[in-house]
Amino acid sequence: MKILFVVYDNGSYIHSFPIGIAYLASALRKNNHEVVIYNQDIHHYKDEGLTRYLDENDFDVVGIGVIAGYYQYRKLLKISEAINTSSNRPKHYVLGGHGPTPDPEYFLNITGADIVVMGEGEVAFLNLLKAIECKEALNNVLGIAFKEEDKIIINPRQPLIEDIDTIEWPAYDMFAIDHYRLTRSPNSTNEDFSMPILSARGCTFKCNFCYRMDEGYRTRKPEAIIEEIQYLRENYGINYIEFMDELLMSSKQRIIEVCEAIIKSKLKFKWYCNGRLNYAKAEELKLMKKAGCVFINYGIEAFDDDVLRKMNKSLSTTQIEEGIVATLKERISPGFNIIFGHIGDTKETLNKGVEFLLKYDDGAQMRTIRPVTPYPGSPLYYHAIEKGLLKDCEDFYENKHSNSDLLAVNFTDMTDNEFHESLFEANSRLLENYFRNKKKSVIQQARELYLDHNVNFRGFRQT
Repeated sequence: MKILFVVYDNGSYIHSFPIGIAYLASALRKNNHEVVIYNQDIHHYKDEGLTRYLDENDFDVVGIGVIAGYYQYRKLLKISEAINTSSNRPKHYVLGGHGPTPDPEYFLNITGADIVVMGEGEVAFLNLLKAIECKEALNNVLGIAFKEEDKIIINPRQPLIEDIDTIEWPAYDMFAIDHYRLTRSPNSTNEDFSMPILSARGCTFKCNFCYRMDEGYRTRKPEAIIEEIQYLRENYGINYIEFMDELLMSSKQRIIEVCEAIIKSKLKFKWYCNGRLNYAKAEELKLMKKAGCVFINYGIEAFDDDVLRKMNKSLSTTQIEEGIVATLKERISPGFNIIFGHIGDTKETLNKGVEFLLKYDDGAQMRTIRPVTPYPGSPLYYHAIEKGLLKDCEDFYENKHSNSDLLAVNFTDMTDNEFHESLFEANSRLLENYFRNKKKSVIQQARELYLDHNVNFRGFRQT
């Protein structure tokens, strides 16, 4: 069968490599399906351009995947309109990703799509295509939801792939890696070329605001990870790896085995990962630094023990502070992610977060605090429905979630106006601190240029 995957434009100048579609493309191609990639992301094609492309080309299936988010939702509606208005619309329009998975019925109705592949897609999508090709009923295809006349059928989920080393690598050769490798990663230079890879799937924790739907944590063998990195180095000149797992720092043992494999390989490259501060200990961090780690993206979320408990974060403020101090000591830059507006949050807990960010600011990133958002599929989403703060998926996307930096659902005792005023004051302090430090840095450059005659100066730049 001939399948078109649409990689949508998210407005970025350089887009991140669409690793999910690349995995699917690889699985489908291995099973003798013809796969075509429509790169709206790279070329910034207008949505109506997709309509013309479909008018002029024949496909059996068109597919698109989106995560949960206000921009992705609205973009999906525009892409769906472009697909559905084509005079040569493929018979099967398929959705996938975290966005439609929690409520496939709503997404099928709102987009006019025919099928949703729920969760991990490498097996489910192949089984779907086999059923379509053989003209079999879709009722027996696990992991999908679909329209059948005036009804929507939601089948049981497809079991997860236990051994993820059996999954084919992403179909790198089908994508413009020269474009994607220009993504700027934390602490990268103009000589660095970045690409994301996965060393595992899933997470060992269950924070209540996370919309991750799949249970369990499945790791790749360190040797397989090294083999893929070596391939990217040799074929595309990649020297900066973005570990896009939900959590690479899942245990002391996992950190050690991955880092030791990198060191043993003698491959020299920078990398970053998502981490947990309860595992940010001196021994592990020294090893990570030695292996080339330059940035760890930590989900702090709050700097108040009561709020952390209500988040089911399995983390304490003591662990947070000790972990950040240890990370900075090893000269690894930490990512400080804090959100506000969870159950139990107040102006006082917000101020704790601001003071923490100011205390440990290393100037590597602009730090701001965003509102908590109860994405569909998360326990917090169902809590909001139970408490009457939210009706359903439609209410979330159509009425509440208009922007990731604005309040969607208010879990605090503050009014919405008080909430936004408090967030404005908090982020004003953080922004003033950031630009004050930037100003000092630029003035120091000027001093070194004019008073010390620094001949290596290359002009005042914003980046």
